[in-house]
Amino acid sequence: MSRTRNVRTRRTRNSVAAIAAASALAVLTACGGSGADSKAEGSDGKPVTITFWGWAKGTQEVVDAFNASQSDIRVKFEETPSGNAGGYAKISNAVKAGNAPDLVSIEYPMLPEFVSQGAVQDISSHLSDDVKKEFLPQAVELTTLGGKNWAVPFDASPQAFYYRKDLFEKYGVEVPTTWDDFRKAAEKVKKADRKARIGTFFPDDPTTFQAMVWQAGAQWFKAEGDTWKLDTTDAATTKVSAYWQGLLDDDLVRSNASFSPEWTNSLKSGGTVGYLGASWGAGVLKGTLPEQSGKWAVAPMPTWDGKPASGMLGGSTFAVTKDSKKAEAAVEFATWMTTTEDGIKARIETGTSSAFPAAAALRPAARSAFDTAYYGGQDIYQVFEDAGASIRPTWAWGPTSGTTNTAMKDAFGKVANGGATIADAVKAGHDATVSELTKRGLKVEG
Repeated sequence: MSRTRNVRTRRTRNSVAAIAAASALAVLTACGGSGADSKAEGSDGKPVTITFWGWAKGTQEVVDAFNASQSDIRVKFEETPSGNAGGYAKISNAVKAGNAPDLVSIEYPMLPEFVSQGAVQDISSHLSDDVKKEFLPQAVELTTLGGKNWAVPFDASPQAFYYRKDLFEKYGVEVPTTWDDFRKAAEKVKKADRKARIGTFFPDDPTTFQAMVWQAGAQWFKAEGDTWKLDTTDAATTKVSAYWQGLLDDDLVRSNASFSPEWTNSLKSGGTVGYLGASWGAGVLKGTLPEQSGKWAVAPMPTWDGKPASGMLGGSTFAVTKDSKKAEAAVEFATWMTTTEDGIKARIETGTSSAFPAAAALRPAARSAFDTAYYGGQDIYQVFEDAGASIRPTWAWGPTSGTTNTAMKDAFGKVANGGATIADAVKAGHDATVSELTKRGLKVEG
């Protein structure tokens, strides 16, 4: 038995496989039988052409490098909005209309949703155990539902704290290692410059908040037998909600939509001097604020007790849509993107992308391809390595991420003006999730 199969066999009830068990019988059978003999269309000697949708920086360069590396498969790439900015809606609509591409980019939190909707197909027969062994075991678990493989993992996305090193030094602020320290640092930044804030609460992005509660030890979704158990009133979630509510109430952080002009302009002006993000944020800052090269540094996320701990914020996978007849070719391309040095270098050498590959063997290549001059030559990949090793194993995503996050996002939008609290938003997400699971005929407690 392979190492990957052993990993799947020994999963506890806290794992993604257990979560999938609660819904597999009801929803996963819709995807069976698609994409069997995908290379048949290339049997006439012409290359198989597949279509691919994604939004990550550097993807076009990756596609170009793959097409230049061989002649059996041609990839046609279309850039879409990021998932929560319309990309997922575009994919869902295309699947319903029967004109979806062969391969799509889906973040870990949304994969169970697409599986439960029957929008993607089982690729187990195209993903060998040898390939799966190359990936971080947690990434394989997050893409394995009901004992089947539904996507090829690309990256892991442990949390990280980016900060303006020059302004921290100017204001005499020490880099916080605990959340208590973070609040004190926030107070000191505001005192030093009444217009400056240490970071931002993103009302449009519940996944950032979810990464915070994940880091704190929360476990919202759990399946026992045929019942979903949902717990958003646990001590960790309550603590994180109250903490961020306090930061907002005391005007110690901003409330701007993620990657919005307001957020960007605040970073440009020095009005915001920190960014609580993930490993992929290194490329975001570098591409967004090139004029600030040498001024930023990366630190581990603050934790509650000072000991290393991380959640994951996003992270990408590649899935084959349900009606694709070219699954084999699509998986071959996805595997090339995720397991070859050429694939990772093509993405990173654009200068505006970073990646912390799920394939551990590629991390040295990723480290060498990313020019760290922007971060003063700091070995930021060591920060990511340490953070990745500290990702808490108890969190898992449920099959209603879209519903959960839409409800939370709507309520988060009212928090800044006092129309709701973060706790209200968590409850809204909880209630919407229970309603959606019930509507789907699934048992739910919580």
